[in-house]
Amino acid sequence: MRKYFSFLLILSFFTQISITDSFNYNSFNNHGVVGLINMPTARFYDESSYGIAFYNGDPDQKITLTSFPFDWMEASFFYMNIEELQQCRSNGQGKNFCQGYKDKGFNFKIRLKEEGIFPAIAVGINDIAGTGLYSSEYIVGSYGINNIDLHFGLSWGTLGGSKHSIKNPLGYINDKFYDRPNGFEGYGGQFQPSRYFSGEEVSPFFGISYALNNKTLIKIETDNTITPGQVGYEISESEYSFGIDYLVNNNFTIGISNERDTHLSLRFVYKNNPKVVKSRYEYKKSDHNKTDSKHVKLIRSLNENGIGVNKIFEGADQIGIEVSQFVHPNLDIVDEIIRKASINAGLKKPVKTDLRIADLKARSEYDEAFERRAKLIYQRQAKKKFKTNTRLSFRPFLASREEFFRGALMIENISEYSFLDNLFFSSNLKYTLADNFDDLTIPPVDTYPAQVRSDIKDYLRNFGDEIIIGRAQFDYHLTPKNNHHLMFTAGILEEMFNGAGFEYLYYDQDSSYAFGFEAFGVKKRDYMMRFGTLDYENVTGHLNFYYRNYGRIPFDAKISYGEYLAGDEGLTIDLSRSFSNGTKFGIFASFTDVSTDQFGEGSFDKGIYFNIPVFGNFINYSWRPLTKDPGAKLNRKHSLYDLLVKFRPIN
Repeated sequence: MRKYFSFLLILSFFTQISITDSFNYNSFNNHGVVGLINMPTARFYDESSYGIAFYNGDPDQKITLTSFPFDWMEASFFYMNIEELQQCRSNGQGKNFCQGYKDKGFNFKIRLKEEGIFPAIAVGINDIAGTGLYSSEYIVGSYGINNIDLHFGLSWGTLGGSKHSIKNPLGYINDKFYDRPNGFEGYGGQFQPSRYFSGEEVSPFFGISYALNNKTLIKIETDNTITPGQVGYEISESEYSFGIDYLVNNNFTIGISNERDTHLSLRFVYKNNPKVVKSRYEYKKSDHNKTDSKHVKLIRSLNENGIGVNKIFEGADQIGIEVSQFVHPNLDIVDEIIRKASINAGLKKPVKTDLRIADLKARSEYDEAFERRAKLIYQRQAKKKFKTNTRLSFRPFLASREEFFRGALMIENISEYSFLDNLFFSSNLKYTLADNFDDLTIPPVDTYPAQVRSDIKDYLRNFGDEIIIGRAQFDYHLTPKNNHHLMFTAGILEEMFNGAGFEYLYYDQDSSYAFGFEAFGVKKRDYMMRFGTLDYENVTGHLNFYYRNYGRIPFDAKISYGEYLAGDEGLTIDLSRSFSNGTKFGIFASFTDVSTDQFGEGSFDKGIYFNIPVFGNFINYSWRPLTKDPGAKLNRKHSLYDLLVKFRPIN
């Protein structure tokens, strides 16, 4: 195998094209981490990129979703199956059945240094809060020369099986680094710092990826995977693995690998960089008549680009327009549209805006004194409006105990009727064309303190031949005083709960923080998801604090404290990153007065969510490793902060 390394090194110097460290040629490894075959590299995709990797090996299969909230950070979660490791249990209907062992976990990688004269350097942890089947840590460097990418590093844990291992150098700092726990703490799903970068020895590794042409990538690595390990791999016949990746196009890659001379594996990868794929909003020009006034031209141009004009004021030295919009994802696009529309309308005076959404005052560049002094040129007549949209949609259900992927193909209708600018009725109706939810029969293990979410399968099994109501609610919005906002809501709030309640938010357009509170009286809906209810009801409420950081590391944070749907009390921390193209990645964790013993497997509620563009449409999805009852909140259509933050600059 060493002769292959030498051959690739020599070959690299006969080409003049430098394509290392690119979106096309950096690819996911078997663990869903940008890397080689099983070993990682110090390469990353641009921020806002994401991907999904399907791996079929022996004995394990794995699906990994990976995101890049920053240029220097990679985060992923995986779901795995080992069919040969059978587990038997009851399905809750008096029947026992057996299936392969299934597990979930998270991976994490951070770049410490970009490539320059010296290599790029990254550090990472696999299976950071799981049950330890893939628990490993590494520090790795990468350096590109023409068509070749060189990678070298040290690995611990399940990637620490090299014959050439050395004594763990971190042990010279503290003897505790020599001791690596064999099992996981409690019920799993917890961070276990005592495991990270620990063990008597650490294994060096080396790898090469070579771009043979613009479609083919050759990979060779010293594969330090411990065999058989807890996964049950076949004992290694070689310390090397090699593979070939074929780039179907810029987004799809197929890989085949020979792992340690024991088996062949397949890997299918989809990746996307929305910053490249999704172009900036294109301003739509309007056709005007010669007799149209400047104000009519302005109104028509803004309407054509998804912005409604409520009022126009003209003062001695400026023009004020009150506008509303729900379409555009951020303030930059709105400001650019207004600027171009003003120029096209031939306005000479500067235009100041009062931005509204559902009649909430989001951002204002003029005050009431200006309105009193200025002349009212235009005021839109209040009209009742009805909007409806019927489309095909897909409802996924990921990582169940039965199988990783379940779903329903549906016809979905979303409608909204506006009685006033701030009073709406909205509905969501679904009709299932096809689904595979019927055999979701394994019951939840723990339902403490009340079953509010863990019976999700009972709802999904009723996605059948009849129309179900996903939502049917009234919303009333109000800004009684500058920066103080209210929303009152009542009706069918989501698939599992009816109720009524309100929210208050203090939101200053010039501040990076906001705060408020919400309270809802709710009752559990029955499993048919129409108008029937179950016996369970509760009052849930939270104090909420929001912060948008514009510093060196941009992020959004939400911290809430209160009582959850199941009656437990505690704190939820939510961290996310939003981008100007609408892409969003986030993580959350809830810590309540439910103990880890009462919570059971997973130890505490946690998960990820994302809003990503796929084939021209945005997909919103929230995923938890386990659907448990503690830490559960209402799935609201939107909050006041969701509406108003659209008019704050992206960080």
